[in-house]
Amino acid sequence: MFDAQTFAEEWIAAWNARDLERVLRHYGDDVEFISPTAALVVPSSGGVIKGKHALREYWAAALPKNPALHFELLEVLDTVTGACVLYRNHHGQTVAETMLVDELGLVIRGVAAYGPRPV
Repeated sequence: MFDAQTFAEEWIAAWNARDLERVLRHYGDDVEFISPTAALVVPSSGGVIKGKHALREYWAAALPKNPALHFELLEVLDTVTGACVLYRNHHGQTVAETMLVDELGLVIRGVAAYGPRPV
């Protein structure tokens, strides 16, 4: 059974360690990831990244642009087949990432939503 809290804690820890391969272990090969940040980093994507290889390329390009990257876990909300992870990023924004998982607990679809940056 998928444990959303454990998943979220490990996912946040992987990001805070800046360990891209550790982060990617949470994702299935055919993942679809939707994010307004993806649209900025990979304009041709329209904000939709398809496949683990493309996700790796996107995050490998984005990580060096964010040397202060750090996430603070705020809350984990369960869904039937995944979780919505609420966290605060290094810009002070509240972020909600809803991740649906397959039977192995790997993310197959993720959607990121960002609150405003504090002034």
